[in-house]
Amino acid sequence: MKKVYLFLIVCFMVNTANASTPLDSFLLKLKQYCGKSFEGTITAGGRDGDGFTGKKLLMQVKSCGDTIKIPFFVGDDQSRVWVLTTQNGSLKLKHAHTHKDGRPDRITAYGGVSPNIGFSDLQFFPADEETCTLIPYACGNVWWMTVSDTSFTYNLRRIGSDRLFTVTFDLTMPTNEVLQPWGW
Repeated sequence: MKKVYLFLIVCFMVNTANASTPLDSFLLKLKQYCGKSFEGTITAGGRDGDGFTGKKLLMQVKSCGDTIKIPFFVGDDQSRVWVLTTQNGSLKLKHAHTHKDGRPDRITAYGGVSPNIGFSDLQFFPADEETCTLIPYACGNVWWMTVSDTSFTYNLRRIGSDRLFTVTFDLTMPTNEVLQPWGW
């Protein structure tokens, strides 16, 4: 009987060791949309003059290797790319901004690192030191992304203010649009 229990314990340990983390699950869910584009709508925080309201919003899951790159197009502006990379068991989000000629914008590479492995459908990123130095007013930013079978959301909350911004993309309806972000 002891051998049976020992065998079951060893099997459980092997299965647990091979189980993916919530972070791995999140990345796998996101990677299944690689090469596809989706239209989005502002579902929280949009207001006239914010640079987003009233414009076509489109995301593409464009690069899906060790680094996932998701261009985010706002009308004719193709300057934004969300860059996700794993770092010591956590996920790092950086916002890459470029000019039409491919030169980096002076405000680029801001974001944060998730403080833990997150959830299989949610990862969040408090502003890092680089962001606080580059954009002091954004030091209180927290970004988060969600992914499910039907939607992807990009979210921003500025702690200590009423700033909240959410764009929701319908993953059930890919578009045929393929654009190149500036500097790609």
